[in-house]
Amino acid sequence: MKHVLIASDHAGVLLKAEVITHLHAHNYECCDLGTHTADSVDYPDFAHALCDILGRNPGSVGILICGTGIGMSIVANRYSDVRCAVAVTPEMASMARQHNDANIVALGARLIDTDTAISIVDAFLGTKFEGGRHDARLQKIDLSIGFATTR
Repeated sequence: MKHVLIASDHAGVLLKAEVITHLHAHNYECCDLGTHTADSVDYPDFAHALCDILGRNPGSVGILICGTGIGMSIVANRYSDVRCAVAVTPEMASMARQHNDANIVALGARLIDTDTAISIVDAFLGTKFEGGRHDARLQKIDLSIGFATTR
C-alpha cells in the first residue's frame, strides 16, 4: 500500500476529507495530521507536523491544504528536506514532481474545486522525478540557500 501524509487548516478540512476518500479508494494509506474540524486554527502548526514526519521518513510524500496553499507552502519550504509546490492545475503538479522533485503539493481549498484537487493529487502522485539535467538545478537551489543536497 502506498502512503501519503496529509494535513490542512480549517479552510481545507472539507477538501482534505474528499481527497482522503479518493486516495483510500485507490489503495493509498493516509496519515491524517489534522485539523479535524472547521474551527479556526493556525496553519503553520499543521504544516510543521507534516514536515517533521516527512523529514524522518525519506521517500514520503505529502499534501497540505489551506485557503490558497501559499501559507502552507511557505512553512513547508523552510525545511531542508522539503520541496513543496502550490498547484492549481494537474500540469503544475506533474511538472513540480518531474522537474523539481517536489515531495509535497499544496492545494488552495478556496481556489479549486474537489474534482480539480483530485486531478492535481493524482498527477502529483503519478509522476516521477525525471532527474538528468534537473539534478544539477536542484543542487544549485540547495546550495543557494545553504542546504546540503540530500537527494
